Amino acid sequence: MSRNPLRDRILETMRRRDYRPLNKSEFARSLDLPSDKRSQLRRELAKLEADGQIEAGKKGRYALAADRGDELRGTIKFAPKGHGWFYPDPIDLEESDTGFDLEPGTRLYVSRQDTGKALDGDTVLVSLKQRPISPKQFRRNRQSGGRPQDDNDEPRAVVEAIVERRSGKIVGTYQQKGRNAWVKADDPAIEGSVELIGDTTARPGQMVVVAIENWQHSKPHGRIIEVLGWPDEAGVDILSIIHRNGIRTSFPDEVLAEARAFPEEVDPDEAARRENWRDRLVITIDPADAKDHDDAIWVERTDKGWKLGVHIADVSHYVKPRSSLDQEAVKRGNSTYLVDRVIPMLPVELSNGLCSLKPDVERLTKCAVIEVDRSGKVFKSRFCNAVIHSQAKLSYEQAQTILDGGDAPQGSPKELAGMVREAWKMAAALRKRRFARGALDLEMPEIRVILGDDGRASKIENVVHTESHQLIEECMLVANESVARILKIRNKPAIYRVHDDPDFSKLQEYGETAKAFGYEYGDLTNKKHVQQLLDAARGRPDEHAIKVGLLKSLKRAAYSPDPLGHYGLSKGDYCHFTSPIRRYADLVVHRALQPFLDNPPKKTDTTPKQAELAEIARHISDTERASGDAEGESKMIKLLDYLDQCARAEKPVVFEGLVTEIRSMGLMVEATDISTRGVIKREDLPGGRWRFESGTGRYAGPGGRTIELGQKLKMVVARIDHDRRFVDFQLAGEAGGTGGSDRRKGGGKPPGKTKSGTRRSSGKRPAKKGARKLPHQRRRKKR
Repeated sequence: MSRNPLRDRILETMRRRDYRPLNKSEFARSLDLPSDKRSQLRRELAKLEADGQIEAGKKGRYALAADRGDELRGTIKFAPKGHGWFYPDPIDLEESDTGFDLEPGTRLYVSRQDTGKALDGDTVLVSLKQRPISPKQFRRNRQSGGRPQDDNDEPRAVVEAIVERRSGKIVGTYQQKGRNAWVKADDPAIEGSVELIGDTTARPGQMVVVAIENWQHSKPHGRIIEVLGWPDEAGVDILSIIHRNGIRTSFPDEVLAEARAFPEEVDPDEAARRENWRDRLVITIDPADAKDHDDAIWVERTDKGWKLGVHIADVSHYVKPRSSLDQEAVKRGNSTYLVDRVIPMLPVELSNGLCSLKPDVERLTKCAVIEVDRSGKVFKSRFCNAVIHSQAKLSYEQAQTILDGGDAPQGSPKELAGMVREAWKMAAALRKRRFARGALDLEMPEIRVILGDDGRASKIENVVHTESHQLIEECMLVANESVARILKIRNKPAIYRVHDDPDFSKLQEYGETAKAFGYEYGDLTNKKHVQQLLDAARGRPDEHAIKVGLLKSLKRAAYSPDPLGHYGLSKGDYCHFTSPIRRYADLVVHRALQPFLDNPPKKTDTTPKQAELAEIARHISDTERASGDAEGESKMIKLLDYLDQCARAEKPVVFEGLVTEIRSMGLMVEATDISTRGVIKREDLPGGRWRFESGTGRYAGPGGRTIELGQKLKMVVARIDHDRRFVDFQLAGEAGGTGGSDRRKGGGKPPGKTKSGTRRSSGKRPAKKGARKLPHQRRRKKR
């Protein structure tokens, strides 16, 4: 899979048993390199050393980095303030002897000075050490006679070596003064600037991509490989996100050649050997703008309940193990859905073409046929290779119209409306049983940012998850569970979707948070009590805080070669089977399922061994995290762009607001019509002095006015801190003491870029630490 033969030769040489450390000249002679290749050798050695794969010893002789059995391998992610979070590889966590008892799913704090030469998303080796005791905790322990230990017993991580760079690239602003040029990094992993190697066509103030080549005296040096453009040019913000997260955008020629070599129509011989579903009412229900339709359903009422057919695009028929398509797909791990584009895992010839289950054309599928009784219990399942001819393509909105008693779209099959309503009855039974067995309802508000032709945000819409969304969700969940069960029973190596149980201490902390909001929480190790707490908060102003508090206490779902179960879904067997067009894990599962089909192919695909599956699972968990970060960041940038326009409009846009929390520094509020959270600072409250009454948890102001929890308000945007991504609101039509309305009247500088091209905060003061982040900055636990 490597595209760097010289690097491979270097590492291969150093891994020989008879290797002795060599310097650069000795390496060149050993590899029999011509003189014009020696500069490339020096660069590769510097990169390998910077990545932590090799070490330079005495007299500049190189050796492989020492194997450290007491260290952990994993991924580092940087926070905006510059510190990092280390996510250990679950397999490595089991095998390493660190001296600390760490649970799977643990994340460890890495202070700024301990991040070393790591960049965001890198795979690193870390050592662990006990976190220092804060002065406050030390005094508390001494007064109470307790042991000298912090409340948080988790150690902190120290980066010792870079195992593998995610991309080795950073995004920043090109700056120049006289003959000196540098790049100011727009990356929390880089403190300061990047020294440049080589020439560039960039102009001061433009956004550029820099490939880091080496570190000298703890200072990164790199070469500009792409000029993105001016910061306020359309599309530059999204390109910056793509490069910053190391997302692959273009396909190599050999991958495109493979994809384009397939005929546009299904092979008749292959279709003939498959189970024929062409005449059945198989339909898709997807977002209105979807192009990669990878799932379709069919439902029939039976004497015992229902029979469900879940058809999934048979990507494994086209993408074979070790092919160029396969190698590129595993590198990408998944498709990435940004606010203005989709970066697919597979070329569009497959993702939007031959594999997409479009209506009125033949398509190959893997089908799970599942029988469900009236209580929502699955009592029989089987699997087959099938060929379908999708008879209807519904959007979620069209399906919801049918469920609400309306008509199917004109020209649809006459049985369509009846089947959709019957499918919802089945899904409702599955859903009821799932929650009765302990699944958690963690649905969070979502928004959709609508862009204009100029790439600027023009509108914000709430995404409402209706019964039509839940219908498809339940069908996919039951198919995933059924496939995972047969793979586990047959002991077939595969990749599972796992979500570990939360730590008891984290649940206790969450319980204290809920108690502070006035809730009684019972035994939170019992999921029914957790759901009861969520139900008690539903519809209340603090519902968001209660859900976010629970999400923070839970571990992150990930991929694993071991069937460890899924806490959030309350399922003992679970995998991803239903989206092989956009997730590599599903493609692995499809290959693993082949021997257990009613009509398996003549030659089943090989599946990786357990050790390789563990490595793939680790990698695609990382790519999923990178894509999630990019998706959230792209939405956030465009959301702030929209709110920026609202703040500067001649007639300010008024939002419906709700007070969700009251603190001494101000009001935590939510603009409910766009599901966006922010703060109204105390100094921005209108008309005189306001007093925070801690006993009653409210603000009292002039003229007997009060503001309380749950109160509805009319709000406008006061200011935006683009760097920290905070939004300050103020009451509509009422300027505060030092509020942001003066800026709209011309009293302050508009938000935008400084002469150097860096983003300027739009307000007079930076957001305070107490200001709450918008919900899209908080990681949603993925299923």
